[in-house]
Amino acid sequence: MPQESIAARIARYAIDLPAEDLPADVVACVRRRVVDSLACVLGAYDAPPVEAAVAVCRTVPVPASTVLGTRLQTTPDLAAFANGVMVRFLDYNDGYMAREPGHPSDSIPACLALAEARSLPGSELIAAVVVAYEVQMRLQDAANLNRRGWDHVNYVNVAVAAAAARLLGLDRTQAEHAINLALSGHVSMRQVRSGTLSDWKGCSAANAARNAVFAAQLASHGMTGPSPVFEGDAGFFAQISGPFELDVDSFGKSGERDFAITRSLTKTFPTNGELHTAVWASIRLKPRIPSPESIESILIETSEFNRRVLADPRKWRPTTRETADHSLPYNVVRALIDGDIDLDTYSAEKIGDTRALALMDRTTVEEDPDLTALFPRHLANRVTVTLASGDRIAEQVISGPGSVETPMSDSDFERKFRRMAAPHISAGAQDTVLEFVENLDEQSRYDDLFRAMERPAR
Repeated sequence: MPQESIAARIARYAIDLPAEDLPADVVACVRRRVVDSLACVLGAYDAPPVEAAVAVCRTVPVPASTVLGTRLQTTPDLAAFANGVMVRFLDYNDGYMAREPGHPSDSIPACLALAEARSLPGSELIAAVVVAYEVQMRLQDAANLNRRGWDHVNYVNVAVAAAAARLLGLDRTQAEHAINLALSGHVSMRQVRSGTLSDWKGCSAANAARNAVFAAQLASHGMTGPSPVFEGDAGFFAQISGPFELDVDSFGKSGERDFAITRSLTKTFPTNGELHTAVWASIRLKPRIPSPESIESILIETSEFNRRVLADPRKWRPTTRETADHSLPYNVVRALIDGDIDLDTYSAEKIGDTRALALMDRTTVEEDPDLTALFPRHLANRVTVTLASGDRIAEQVISGPGSVETPMSDSDFERKFRRMAAPHISAGAQDTVLEFVENLDEQSRYDDLFRAMERPAR
């Protein structure tokens, strides 16, 4: 008897996971990730890529899924895209580092769009989010894509297709075809995160989610997809990732506590997660530095991944927000100057600041094999500043807030949410959102959430 394909095993897991038996800590983790995602959404309301995505949604008005911040409703796949761009734009949503990096909360907007469109209870939304995290993070554990020139959002394709199949009520065979269609038809290149970064850096995951929703909708009407999509002669293994093992039987199960979502990492700064510890190190150093002008040189010691991805030549002269928030030297320099990293860090004024540019010219980034050995379990960085006086001061941070060792608390997520929400919605609306998510597993409709997230008319 032929061995069951990976897509078939993922489909079986997605369809069969019981919603009612998820551990309480897993349900609580989903609630926190939803609050975290909504905080990111609010901070992105005025971003040009978001405005472009919403404009496209306006061309397809359909009473199905709501575009956050508006009263507009559109198709689930377009809502998944527009809302997904909002979650991802600031690079402030959660992440996970394994053989491949990624952002598992990229799946939440798609799950929310389908749950609303089909009037599904909050408990089913939670289960779908758990499925998406489980699939994406286990794939990230299994194989690296970026060294081969492919992007991590190819795993978003699979994760959202599996979650969407569940939310659409597909059977196992249809769910398998949803995965086959999503993965075979929509492969993303790593160029989206190489060199000078464009608007698409914050949109590609949302596009993968949109494609996956569409694939699941096709499968629901009987469309079949290329199979086996992973193991075939011209499939994912052969063309993209190389062969890998994926033990779906080890995925999180009802009554057990080993769910991948509890290992996802959250962010205290709106920037690339792998450089957070370098920012913390720089913030600790700032009080010991008389002035930026007193800095003779800066040495950043980091992992091989960070040196290769976050310190390539384009990262030394960022010209866009997307490039700046993925630049290790830029973020270290700005943290040494400002003592913090916030949304204003990536303004055109600060990106072009001559003081920062001069300090970046005196900055060196080197791989430390010891720090590489800690990766990806720990995203460690060391920053050493040599002063004009000849003094050398250094800080090394192995793990910071938002890590598995020191996770953010409910109050941390609330503070993050309210900080992002304050410019856009009232304190009462903020209370409504937080209360809604706190009782997410008991919700049966989503109107209150979307109305509270709506921006007043300007």
